[in-house]
Amino acid sequence: MEVEKGKTAKYRKEKNPVAKEVMENLKYFTKTKKRLMDALKDGDKTVPQLAEALSIPADEILYQIMSLLKYGFVETGKIDDMDEYFYYKIKNNGKD
Repeated sequence: MEVEKGKTAKYRKEKNPVAKEVMENLKYFTKTKKRLMDALKDGDKTVPQLAEALSIPADEILYQIMSLLKYGFVETGKIDDMDEYFYYKIKNNGKD
């Protein structure tokens, strides 16, 4: 008996389709992640600086940056002069 590759995944997709709202949220998160990472390529930035640069509310930036921090895409740097905000930077993963 020949086994069809990807049959299980195909079956699961047919039986349990992903909701359109979930797909839209994933697309938005991916697009925002790319924009955040591009903004951080120019140098370390705080949440308010990122919010201003990307025209996205600061609370949304904070949520996204915490996700990127959790999954190891970014890391915290120094604290600003007012001791209010961390600077965030792209994690180099030991590639110095």
